[in-house]
Amino acid sequence: MRAEFPPIDQPKPASAIDRKRAALFRETPLETCERLVLGTAWALRPKRIAALVPLTRAYIDHLFQGSDSLPDAGALGDACELVGIAGDLSPHTLMDAYARGLFPHGHFGPVKWFSPVDRAVVPLDDFHISSRLRSMMRQGRYRVTFDQNFEDVIKGCAGRRQGRPHLTWITPRIMRAYARLFDAGHVHSFEVWNEDGALVGGGYGVAVGRVFVIESQFFRESNASKIGFSVLAWHLAKWGFVLADNKWLTPTTAQMGFHEMPRPEYLKRLAALSGETVRPGRWEAEADTKLVADWRPTPTVSRV
Repeated sequence: MRAEFPPIDQPKPASAIDRKRAALFRETPLETCERLVLGTAWALRPKRIAALVPLTRAYIDHLFQGSDSLPDAGALGDACELVGIAGDLSPHTLMDAYARGLFPHGHFGPVKWFSPVDRAVVPLDDFHISSRLRSMMRQGRYRVTFDQNFEDVIKGCAGRRQGRPHLTWITPRIMRAYARLFDAGHVHSFEVWNEDGALVGGGYGVAVGRVFVIESQFFRESNASKIGFSVLAWHLAKWGFVLADNKWLTPTTAQMGFHEMPRPEYLKRLAALSGETVRPGRWEAEADTKLVADWRPTPTVSRV
């Protein structure tokens, strides 16, 4: 009697989205060399040299201990934001990291876990849209969508910025990691389209309970990403999100109402807000920018 063997699984043909990701989520050898050179120069700046000590310590610990367990951000010293080596970027580990106040970062070498000493956040009922931006939004020249073109958005975020050296932490490995989180429904993108139907801005981030952590944004037309993020904030508030987190404070986010929150306070807020899933799965939504231009967030009496 001839033995029966289970059928061998045949490889599945690549889908259109798989082929698109394979084409976009890569960099040329020249781009890799450019990132390594610029990343080294950035790390050796006087303001960054101090970070080489905790980086060396974290790398040695990771090398000899071989552990991918996540560091405890709550036990860190006041001046430490680089907290470990991120050897595992699987969806489960990434979501666990975000719930602990960590995120991956690093221009070259091993990916690192970061947890800023001061976190740039805004309660969504404090979000501010400038008068100039409201005026632009009332013109209705742009359309904003969600989760419609994640691949081009993350590639745009990793692209060159006019007048700035091309140094990005959004490497092909990072793109693939966040694509898996996007497929799992935890990462979301917003896309800004002009009147000609061209993608002119966008961004992506991670939904962690009722907190939305902004990863990166880009624009190809002036103020496009600001318009897109304002529409995003309007939707987040409407869906029950409480806090938007930009990691580090910038002049642009400060104008929108973001402020620095000490890490202990941030971790406390995050723990209170990360347990409830809000708006799971793909976001199929669109809002008229004219409608969002008239949005005036109403501060709540009490906050979580």
